[in-house]
Amino acid sequence: MVFLWPELLWLLLLVPLLILAYLWLLRRRKKLVVDYANLSLVKAAMGRGQRWRRHVPPVLFLLALVSMLVATARPTAVITLPSQQQTIILAMDVSGSMRAQDVAPDRITASQNAAKAFVKNLPPNVRVGVVSFAGSAAVVQPPTRSHDDVVAAIDRFQLQRGTALGSGLILSLATLFPDEGIDISGITEGRGDDRYGRAIGSETNKPKVERQPVAPGSYASAAIILLTDGQRTHGPDPVEAARMAADHGVRVYTVGFGTVEGEVTSFEGWSMRVRLDEDTLKAVAGLTQAEYFHAASADDLKQVYQKLHSRITVETKETEITALFAALAAVLATIAAALSVLWFGRVV
Repeated sequence: MVFLWPELLWLLLLVPLLILAYLWLLRRRKKLVVDYANLSLVKAAMGRGQRWRRHVPPVLFLLALVSMLVATARPTAVITLPSQQQTIILAMDVSGSMRAQDVAPDRITASQNAAKAFVKNLPPNVRVGVVSFAGSAAVVQPPTRSHDDVVAAIDRFQLQRGTALGSGLILSLATLFPDEGIDISGITEGRGDDRYGRAIGSETNKPKVERQPVAPGSYASAAIILLTDGQRTHGPDPVEAARMAADHGVRVYTVGFGTVEGEVTSFEGWSMRVRLDEDTLKAVAGLTQAEYFHAASADDLKQVYQKLHSRITVETKETEITALFAALAAVLATIAAALSVLWFGRVV
């Protein structure tokens, strides 16, 4: 536990002074009792139980004071809580290979259905954005708490040629940090829906913000989920893009969809053999302190999304717990006052 205002802990030095003052009052009261003619009668009137009861309320008041003084120093602790400001970016492959039917009814439909089910099960306070990528990348849905809008965006996917994993990662990162001027020039070219992508990351009047790298995985308020069935054919190196995400502390969970052996599929008159590049996906997840999942079927993909849901909807972070100490002080003071009235008929 650390304190935001540790200098106020000096106020705890008042506690020993209060204890000394209490002991002085007890001695003073004891001297007054000596004036009675018969001490045995006084002791009998007080009773054995009264001797320790009279100390309980003052001790509780003292503990309440200590708790309140600690609260003034604004203590913080590392605790696990549901995230209140979390953003998830779904970066989804829409390359032509997603037409393959080795997963019923086909890869793109299975991935859409699983992604939509994942989004619908998220807490309502989680913001979700969607980035699609093939030969280039585009933001098809800016981060929003309207999960119905996210589902509609996923339904609007249109397949394109190529697979630019790095472009999808960089655009996802630019979506999470729109004010940093992350360079996305070139990665949205050739797409009819790149207007929003340019606006968030490469405005000519928005200077690039120099950012000090942070520990990988330390940014607990956001995560990227990258789903693909192939390997990079266009765009930036996805491992370099992953290093950029790691410098921002953002975890990139990767999901490999399909088979490592691959299969031949056709798209727009082209035939291609698509293989899953697991090594790259594992490297991306490892660099960002996240995890890689392999999904060979629609059912596997649904289970992967369920696992991701359990991992990224809570976060461990340093949180101010001043209110807990203040509440403890109030409870102790209330109990002390109640016992004092119950036992002695007054607050002592």
